[in-house]
Amino acid sequence: MVQFHRDTVFYAIGDVHGMAGALMKLHLQIMRHRADTFPDRPFAIIHLGDYVDRGPDSREVIELIMSMERRAATNPDLTVVSLKGNHEDMMIEALTGDPAFLDNWMRNGGDTTVESYRPPGADEDETMLRFPGDHLDWLKSLPDILILEAQKLVFVHAGVHPSHFPEDGSQVHLWTRSQRFFDVSRWSKQDNLKGYTVVHGHTPVDDVQCVTHETSRRINVDTGAVFGGSLTAVVLDGGAEPPTFLKIDAETGSD
Repeated sequence: MVQFHRDTVFYAIGDVHGMAGALMKLHLQIMRHRADTFPDRPFAIIHLGDYVDRGPDSREVIELIMSMERRAATNPDLTVVSLKGNHEDMMIEALTGDPAFLDNWMRNGGDTTVESYRPPGADEDETMLRFPGDHLDWLKSLPDILILEAQKLVFVHAGVHPSHFPEDGSQVHLWTRSQRFFDVSRWSKQDNLKGYTVVHGHTPVDDVQCVTHETSRRINVDTGAVFGGSLTAVVLDGGAEPPTFLKIDAETGSD
């Protein structure tokens, strides 16, 4: 289990979907922001899933994230946690070779991911057979949720089930768009999420959603980078309010 110092500043990044240039620039913006604002405090970068599909550079996105994880391994002030999204889940299933899983993945943007891995002159089948083993191992290793009880934070790709949390399972964490989750006022009927902030992506919005009811909060940072929006990170600094957001325009690369 990952351990975090109580003074850790968290940067949680929404759905990337193959937009490698935007992710590289957002990583750099996070590094600058931390150096300028919290130079003496530990920090964590949390990737919320959906690194692949639809955008042009899925392979490069995975390589960028793996590189950032290696960087964290040699930097005691930095922790990187990368969560699984539903598109990584579809990709893993497709790489098992089952035609039904492969067809589903292709219909949901997997064709652009295969293209990003395709060697010159190779066809789809050859590309799948030659898929890098270290990338597949990395995909399979991704957790689907990060729960920090001390900080009252939950990081997850799609969301949680307020009644069943934290025993709600990976299907919910990867896929939910339930109104039970979106409507934070319903959380107060349970003690499970009392006082928690849940940070997620999965459901694209034009701008960041930060919804609070009583002591609980839901923050959606999927701002549709692959659909012409921004790639967004929320900055969570202990009890500091309101939260700060860092954004990179995925088309122009500007912040």
